[in-house]
Amino acid sequence: MENLKGAAQPGLNIRDVENFLIPIPPSIDEQGAISSVLKEMDAEIAALQQQRAKTAQLKQGMMQQLLTGRIRLI
Repeated sequence: MENLKGAAQPGLNIRDVENFLIPIPPSIDEQGAISSVLKEMDAEIAALQQQRAKTAQLKQGMMQQLLTGRIRLI
């Protein structure tokens, strides 16, 4: 927030961005380890999203059966 400038519409100056320090892991091994963890997390997120989509489809189908009267709750 300290780099934002302006009154009504705060903005970011390109000169400020050029001066940002971005820490990078020192060794290639550490970068590779971080990369592999992130890839595993991406795969897990994709699997969870797929599972969520399947569950939503199942719920929609069950609701449709309930609303059409094919299945009755007692």
